[in-house]
Formats: sequence, structure tokens, C-alpha cells
Amino acid sequence: MLDIKNKTIAEIVSDDISTASVFKKYNLDFCCGGGKTVEKACIKANINVDEVINDLLSNTPKNDAPTLNFKDWNPEFLADYIVNVHHTYVKENLSIINEFSTKVASVHGHHAPETIEIDHLFTTLSNELISHLEKEETILFPAIKSKLKDPNFSYDKNVIAILEDEHDSAGTIVKKIQELSNNFTPPVWACNTFKALYHKLDEFINDLYQHIHLENNILFPKVKSLN
Repeated sequence: MLDIKNKTIAEIVSDDISTASVFKKYNLDFCCGGGKTVEKACIKANINVDEVINDLLSNTPKNDAPTLNFKDWNPEFLADYIVNVHHTYVKENLSIINEFSTKVASVHGHHAPETIEIDHLFTTLSNELISHLEKEETILFPAIKSKLKDPNFSYDKNVIAILEDEHDSAGTIVKKIQELSNNFTPPVWACNTFKALYHKLDEFINDLYQHIHLENNILFPKVKSLN
């Protein structure tokens, strides 16, 4: 138990991606804030660390969801996985969520003003993500592949720092959306579009957390070690 307490959240999730669901349950950031130890993260969030550790110890991955050893993948394969799975998901869902968000804010904003702010925040997040994905797909990921083929290949290493800063910005927006939506809990009177919006936001942000975790805590350290 002591070992888990002193491990960083990023290390634990990197070793077993299924533990992400435990940290999600307690709203403990495993991507942008993954560098904190379990104990320090719990203290900061005023959460009982023993409860979190017990959940981690009893965590059992679903039989239909095999654990993938992302940390053992080479950087090129991992970058392709991120594009094919996470980038594709983002691109396919941004317009859907934006449509739901705008409609809910327009119809219910007068008696649920938080939906107006959520709409503005998600629009900002969408614009940032579109630019962010383009940087990864046209600058960093091709550079990773070139570096693996030719160790002497040189690229602007500041791009990783820029992408990490953008991850932090996205994380700040996401946390605000979580707070405003009461952790994606629609009011009892919510219409189907309202419910669909919160369901899609929850799904989208779960994917985004795993997406950022794979880059911040696994891919980027691998790339930095190539230098």
C-alpha cells in the first residue's frame, strides 16, 4: 500500500490503463496532473487516500476490455494509434457535441445559465483541439518517424513544450465543464438533447484524458529520450 501511495498517478495508469477509471471516479487528474503522487493528489483534493488505494487494489479490468501495454510500444506505432483512435474520435464528435451544446444553451440557457458557459467553453476547446491535432499530425508525429529512421534528424524540440502547454489549457477547460455540469449530471427536468449533451461530454472527456495521458506520460518521454 505504501508503494502505491508514493507512486505518481501517471506511473500507475501507464502500467495499467484500466486504473484510469478509478482516478476518474475520484476526479483525480491522471493526464496533465499525473506527475503528483497518489498521496499528494488525494491530500490536495481532500480525498481519503486509503479509499483510493483500496479501489486501485481491487480494480479488475473488464474481460472484454484487454489491457494494452502502451508503454512497451515504439513511438511511431503509438503515434499512429493516437491518430487513428483518439484524433479520429475527436474529429468525428466535435461537431455533434457543438450542435447539442448550442441547442441546449439556446433553449435552456435562461433557467440553466451554466449551459451557456459550457457552450462557450466547448467552442473554445474545439478550436484549440483542431489547431492542436494539426500540429501533431503535420509537425511532431512526422518528425518522430524521421528521427527513428535517421538519428541525426533534427527538429524544433520546443514543439513538445508547446503541445504540453496546450494540454494544460485543455485540462483547465475540461475541469471547468465538469464543475458546471455537476460532473455531467443533467437536471431531473432535462430533455433528451440535454441528456445526450452531458452523455457525449462525459464520453468525450474520458477519451481526451486517455489521449493526453498517452502523449504526456508515455509518447513525449519516449521522444525526448531519442535526443
